[in-house]
Amino acid sequence: MKRLSLTFWIFVGMAAGVAVGAFAPGFAAHLEPVSHVFLRLIRSIIAPLLFATLVQGIAGSGDLKQMGRIGLKAIVYFEVVTTLALFLGLGAVNLVRPGEGVAIARTAAEAALPAAQAGFKLENIFPTSVFDALARNDALQIVVFAFLFGAACAAIGAKADPVVKFCGSLAEVMFRFTKYVMYMAPLGVGAAIAVTIGSKGIKVLFGLSQLIGTMYVSAMLCILLVLAPGLILFRIPVGKFYRAVREPFLIGFSTASSEAALPLALENMEQFGVPQHIVGFVIPTGYSFNLVGSALYLSLASVFVAQAAGMHLTLGEQLAMMLTLMLTSKGVAGVPRAALVILAGTLATFHLPMEGVAVLLGVDAILDMARTSINVLGNCLASAVVARWEGYKL
Repeated sequence: MKRLSLTFWIFVGMAAGVAVGAFAPGFAAHLEPVSHVFLRLIRSIIAPLLFATLVQGIAGSGDLKQMGRIGLKAIVYFEVVTTLALFLGLGAVNLVRPGEGVAIARTAAEAALPAAQAGFKLENIFPTSVFDALARNDALQIVVFAFLFGAACAAIGAKADPVVKFCGSLAEVMFRFTKYVMYMAPLGVGAAIAVTIGSKGIKVLFGLSQLIGTMYVSAMLCILLVLAPGLILFRIPVGKFYRAVREPFLIGFSTASSEAALPLALENMEQFGVPQHIVGFVIPTGYSFNLVGSALYLSLASVFVAQAAGMHLTLGEQLAMMLTLMLTSKGVAGVPRAALVILAGTLATFHLPMEGVAVLLGVDAILDMARTSINVLGNCLASAVVARWEGYKL
């Protein structure tokens, strides 16, 4: 029994929640505090994790001048493909509208908050106090501060080592803290699903099945429309590349862990012909800055929650949300269920119901398989693209 994975127990919790919500809706209503406790713990992760991982990632990379040509090309490629993935997800979720009919309710506190449109202004992305931003879990303000803080640490070099080491230690602690919180995931998922189905009816599952279908179709389109053009544009041999990435892709899909696929990805891409210094820089950096699958999922999930809550987001609000996701998705690839942590921060920033995180977690294991495998594939391709851009023959 101890060998059963957390993913298995999340499936068990989801199934139990469906059964309780469908056959004992009265009892399901009493489980609401359990889901609230889990959500509060998830929210407690957001601020310290974002700050620590971003500062460590930026300061740890060293001076941008020393990163040189390879670093600049990698970053340009990362931003292009992740932005395309975000907008692909945005288009898919607006076309299919899987959130309609799920009916996620906002709490009284969330309903009392001003609308995102009224609250979002350019100056609001810059914090007047980092402690205020941390206390409110304002993900965008935390990211802006962390980027500037990390750049300052990189600029002063060795004098900032104690600060960078502290952020690295804080990140490791938060990784373990997240692991502990995720032990409660089966209970939190079961309770959230039970409460949702008990109050809204079994029809809520149809919306979740639509979301899963939308995610997997979008993942295939992402491979064809976002990643495949890089193979053609940079003249990367498709058959040879497929043989190199097949096993890392399958490991990422089956384990839903990018870290599990990393050693084989590094080895296979070096055998593929990518020079060691490019592989060693691009793929690990991509695990923080090139999360194509996570970007696709986050744009789908955030608008899905808004649709389920009956909140109409204008094009401007959706673009502001995409900007937030583009920034906040950097730096947390090693965290279990990292995308849910980022999603929680984005929902808090745009005053969308946090109940959506718990509902999505019920099917997150299925969604995570798709987004993780796309992340692995995207990072392998990024190393090959940068190598060809540098003039190496593959």
